[in-house]
Amino acid sequence: MSKSKQQKNIYLRLVSYAIPYRWVIALSMVASLGVAASDASIAYLVKPFVDDLIVAGNVDLAKLVPFLVVGLATFKGLSRYIQSYNIRKAGQLAIQDIRNEVFGHSLRLPMSFFSSSSSGSLISRILNDVNVMQSALADVLVTLLRESLTLVALTGYAFYADWKMALMAFVIIPATIWPAAAIGRKIKKFSRRGQDVMGTLTGVLEQSFSGIKVIKAFATEEREEQKFIRENYGFFTFIRKTFRYSAASAPVMEIMTSFGVAAVLWYGLGRVADEAMTKGELFSILAAILLMYSPLKRLIKVNNTMQKAVGAAERVFEVLDSQIETGDVQGAVELTRSSGHVSFENVGFAYDDELVLRNFSVQAKPGEVIALVGASGAGKSTFIGLLNRFYDPQQGQILIDGCDIRNLTRKSLHANLALVDQETFLFNDTIANNIRYGQPDADLSQIEVAAKQAYADEFIHQLPDGYETSIGDRGVRLSGGQRQRLCIARAILCDAPILMLDEATSALDTESEAMVQQALGNLMKNRTTFVIAHRLSTIMHADRILVLDGGEIKESGTHQQLLEKSGLYKRFYETQFRE
Repeated sequence: MSKSKQQKNIYLRLVSYAIPYRWVIALSMVASLGVAASDASIAYLVKPFVDDLIVAGNVDLAKLVPFLVVGLATFKGLSRYIQSYNIRKAGQLAIQDIRNEVFGHSLRLPMSFFSSSSSGSLISRILNDVNVMQSALADVLVTLLRESLTLVALTGYAFYADWKMALMAFVIIPATIWPAAAIGRKIKKFSRRGQDVMGTLTGVLEQSFSGIKVIKAFATEEREEQKFIRENYGFFTFIRKTFRYSAASAPVMEIMTSFGVAAVLWYGLGRVADEAMTKGELFSILAAILLMYSPLKRLIKVNNTMQKAVGAAERVFEVLDSQIETGDVQGAVELTRSSGHVSFENVGFAYDDELVLRNFSVQAKPGEVIALVGASGAGKSTFIGLLNRFYDPQQGQILIDGCDIRNLTRKSLHANLALVDQETFLFNDTIANNIRYGQPDADLSQIEVAAKQAYADEFIHQLPDGYETSIGDRGVRLSGGQRQRLCIARAILCDAPILMLDEATSALDTESEAMVQQALGNLMKNRTTFVIAHRLSTIMHADRILVLDGGEIKESGTHQQLLEKSGLYKRFYETQFRE
């Protein structure tokens, strides 16, 4: 697709978001007619003002001038207010719809998108790029509507008054299009690059504030500050170029239009000297032409603004055009409460060309506890991701109660799964709302029961506002053990029959780990449980331990059986025992 066609598609796509608010825009258009009519009236009234008032000295007309000036200004001001307010309102509503759609679409993108894209860039597109579109779209709609109608009205009057003089002035207008278009293309190019750098800058901010503890622990504030300064300057270098081209558009327009004004004056003054037209007629046409150039200049300026919006829109629409997770297949089945029977049958999975699981088969009986151990990259976390349908296997199938999970509705699948991850993510909200996150209708008594089973109730009551205590961003006000127990309480409240524990105690000290292990014991009762653990001491009592290596199951058995085999598991165990 050619660049011009692609840009046209972006224009049309942007405009499509304004269609639901067409009646608001229609009201603004009616008001714009009032603004255009006012400017045309001013040009028309110059003739009687000069000929009848200044030259002929009509006293009666002079008495009407103040009322005429105030009345015309009031009418134009009221029309301008109605036009500007309504068009900006429509633009804001359209941009609000875009931002909502981008965020909603982002949440439905597959995990592979987030693993290959930085969250800072995505945040920048939703906030910074949409903000550029917001200011631009509102300004563009306002200016485009008002100035276009004004230009048409003034051009029409100029041709009506004297088509030869109007044609001299009008010839200049096409000549301004080429430099205006060239400047607009440059502005779009550098604005787009600037927004890319802004995405990187947002990423630096997001990482710095998320990792503030690490920064302070290693005293690297100055290094992070210099990194931000470098990226911020990179943003400035591109934005500076847009300023350069934007500043050039007005002088270029002034020079071009001066030729048209000079031609009109030369021809018009000659006709006045020959008494072919009155002074009032000359000044009236000259006023119309000068007023005609003003909206033209503003339209060229708005083209520059529109180019910035197009650059930002391209980045936003890239997100909207990214393929979301496939929805439920036709005829997808609702999974009622599962018995907990899980089966992986010859599952193969690769990230791009990197094979992670191959011919992977395992069956878990209801209530069974299965542990997965192995070196980093062996495929343990991929197992959890596949069971959650963060990804779909390229080979084989995963069954719950004998049904392929790809044939289940996503909502019913996740209602039967509970995950306690090594990354204890909590929202910047109250403790109660964090625990009830998976069950938003749960009352306080149910939350308290879950918290007690997770051994979290005691420390919660010691907090200033108990369950209504706000825990800060990512639960920063709590210790690692406290955060993990809240995550366990959240999983308990979900009451899912299939449980996944991904390194749930890896980051805890011995005392916190002991308490969390007790909480996990409550959580695992009567549930099919898959445990990924680095510390073998936490999985010694599992019903079955699977030893993964290179994406395959190399050993399987109980703790004692695997020690007797003297294989990989025993080597892992002896290494940890020595440590």
